[in-house]
Amino acid sequence: MSARSVRRLLAAPLLAALLAGCGIRTTEVPTDFGAAPSRVPCELSGPDLPAQSTHGVPVQVFLLCGSSLVTVDRTVRVPEGTPDARRRVIVAQGLLDELAASPSAAERAARYTTYVPGGLGVSGPGHRDPEDALRLNTAPSRLTAYALAQLVCTLSDSAATEGDGSVVLGGRTGPLRRYACTDDVRNHPGGSRPPSSQVGAG
Repeated sequence: MSARSVRRLLAAPLLAALLAGCGIRTTEVPTDFGAAPSRVPCELSGPDLPAQSTHGVPVQVFLLCGSSLVTVDRTVRVPEGTPDARRRVIVAQGLLDELAASPSAAERAARYTTYVPGGLGVSGPGHRDPEDALRLNTAPSRLTAYALAQLVCTLSDSAATEGDGSVVLGGRTGPLRRYACTDDVRNHPGGSRPPSSQVGAG
C-alpha cells in the first residue's frame, strides 16, 4: 500500500468526526434559544397599590400581556344610593376609563399594555333596547380586535352586565350585538373578533 493511500485512510475517520461534531453544534443552538420563553414576564412582583384608589368599588379589567388577556385590579367610584340602572352605566364608564388609561409603572415593567383608545363613552339602553344593553359613542365594529376583546371580557365579567360571560353592545344608534368572552378570546385576543349575535336595534 502506498503512503498516499495510508494518508487517505487515516484522514477519512478524522473528517467524519469533524462533520459529526459540526452537526452536534448546530443542534445545540435552538436548544439554547429555546429557554428564553420561560422568562416571559406577565407577573407583577407584588400588589400594585399606587394604581388603585383607596375608595371605590373593586373591579377587574383585562389588559394584554404576551399573547393573552390577563386581569388586573382597579376601583371605580360609585356614589352611594345610585339607582341600579344608573349604577351599571357608571361602572361601565369607569371600566372604559381604566382600560384606556396607561398601565402603571409596575404593569409596564411586566409588559402589560392596552389597546383601548381614550375618549370612549357609554350610555344605557335606548327606548327599545334590552335592559342590559350598553351603547358606546364609537361603534364596536370600529374597534380593533384587541380593544374589543379587552372591552367585552372586562364588561361581561362586571357589575355592568348580567354576569353570564356576555355583554350587549352597540354604537349610538343601530343594531345591538351580544358579545361573548370565550377562552379563545382570552387566549388569542388578536386572532379573531369576539363571537357575537344580533339581538335587536334601537
